[in-house]
Amino acid sequence: MKLQVATADDVSELVSLRNAVSQHLTARYGIGPWSSASTEKAALFGMRRSSVYVARDGKRLIATLALSTRKPWAIDKRYFSTSERPLYLTSMAVHPEDQLKGAGRLCIEEACWIARKWPSDAIRLDAWDAEAGAGEFYRKCGFREVGRATYRITPLIYFEMLL
Repeated sequence: MKLQVATADDVSELVSLRNAVSQHLTARYGIGPWSSASTEKAALFGMRRSSVYVARDGKRLIATLALSTRKPWAIDKRYFSTSERPLYLTSMAVHPEDQLKGAGRLCIEEACWIARKWPSDAIRLDAWDAEAGAGEFYRKCGFREVGRATYRITPLIYFEMLL
């Protein structure tokens, strides 16, 4: 499995994937910050502000993530190690049918490879500090928890991986 840069042709599938994940999390954990619906307009906006990647199994889109040099609004840099060229990983999603099969781990491995070539010296991210959050997944992938904060009313866990 390889990550490929998403194009405008991927937007409809990308939105479907994100909405399937959102609906799955809401059905399993109840309404939370993961419950919002994605739109094509938001997906296109994200593609202008970051490098959005997709992973496919054959022709079917199974995962996505975004990498950017731009710090997301909910990240507080004070919690992280000093870094000259950090990348921020956001919007990672794996289709519910493909979760727990290694697709997410492969996406992280690919993201690290991309980050090293960028070049970057760290990957930073936040995850919801809730049962629906992916904190344990990121720990298993080698990320280190560096802090916890609440942005607006959403509790977050900050993670980083130094490259």
